[in-house]
Amino acid sequence: MQGEQRKRGTGGVPGPDAPDFPSRTAPRARDLAALDDELIRCRACPRLVEWREETARVKRRAFQEWDYWARPVPGFGPPDAALAVVGLAPAAHGGNRTGRIFTGDRSGDVLFAALHAVGLASQPESTARGDGLELYGVRVTAPVHCAPPANKPTPQERLTCRPWLARELELLRPTLRAVVVLGAFGWQALLPVLEEAGWQVPRPRPRFGHGVHIELPDAGGGSTLHLLGCYHVSQQNTFTGRLTPAMLREALAEGAALAGLEPSGSGA
Repeated sequence: MQGEQRKRGTGGVPGPDAPDFPSRTAPRARDLAALDDELIRCRACPRLVEWREETARVKRRAFQEWDYWARPVPGFGPPDAALAVVGLAPAAHGGNRTGRIFTGDRSGDVLFAALHAVGLASQPESTARGDGLELYGVRVTAPVHCAPPANKPTPQERLTCRPWLARELELLRPTLRAVVVLGAFGWQALLPVLEEAGWQVPRPRPRFGHGVHIELPDAGGGSTLHLLGCYHVSQQNTFTGRLTPAMLREALAEGAALAGLEPSGSGA
């Protein structure tokens, strides 16, 4: 009975354990701050909840002194961003530890160094929430907000988490002009979300590739959205040279230019 009450929540509103918690909760968020507040309460995917919390208990030796975040990790960046960077999911000992997307792992080291180099971030390192990092006109997010085992969310977990990203993009829509997608998983997850948010995605849906550039008209007559593909900043790609720092900087700089951003400076 207590478990059922927890899933139902109070006043008929679904509790964070309910499978439909994201789909019923995300659309009601008035702004990104409210969306993030609800998102971090989510417990809709039992496998992901178990993994993120187990990882927080069984810490890596280097992080024994950390109090892990061990909750869903929201997007990061200003609410009027013109450019979005979309990845896959938080890392178990990265965002799941620090509470900020792409923060505290080697993938994040590569990404934020590149964002700083092209003038979209205030500093080249992202080590913890509260470290002073600011992003200029860009918001970083993911289609899955909890760290998955082996970095592989299931299709159902991706579907359950979709409403958070859909609402995030809807709230960004007035200013959003370009999206850089890191990897095929993010690309496949993002296309149906963009359709739901009001952009026209061609059929058949365009395939992911590094350097791919697709223009998506706004169904409501607004500004066209530029969709750019970029290899993911995983160690598998960066250590082998499949994705070099120069390639990443080029993709981010192109996204910024298409979004109409004027970088605030350069760390180069």
